[in-house]
Amino acid sequence: MVIATELCAMSEYRIWPGTGKLFIRRDGKPIFLGSSKAQSLTLQRKKPAKLVWTQAWRRLHKKGITETNLKKRRTRSTKVQRAVVGLSLDDIKKKAAQKPEFRSAQREAALKEVKQRKKDNKASSKGKGTNSGVRAPKIPKNVKR
Repeated sequence: MVIATELCAMSEYRIWPGTGKLFIRRDGKPIFLGSSKAQSLTLQRKKPAKLVWTQAWRRLHKKGITETNLKKRRTRSTKVQRAVVGLSLDDIKKKAAQKPEFRSAQREAALKEVKQRKKDNKASSKGKGTNSGVRAPKIPKNVKR
């Protein structure tokens, strides 16, 4: 069984049967008022949006919003690819498209080359004159004899 309820014109609370008053304005519009407090404030021409306990004020100040609507919608940031100082965007895309085996083989080849270069540098420095590495012995200063 459904019970017909009205809404208070001031507070917007439900008015159950047997409670509240029906006030007819001069223009003939019926106004339901749930309590003497609501009736008094309506006759004083108070605005419901300025009264903290009314639903109009709560709606105006965003109170009691359900949690599902509470989350703010935000636009997702779009990823933009940019060129790096040493590489153009096309080069970056080509490298990303390469297979991992090919890239690892390239890396190993580069490491081998660097190691070989270091080995050559050590060999060439050993072959140079031996006088360049010899220094005179250090003599301590201010030694009492």
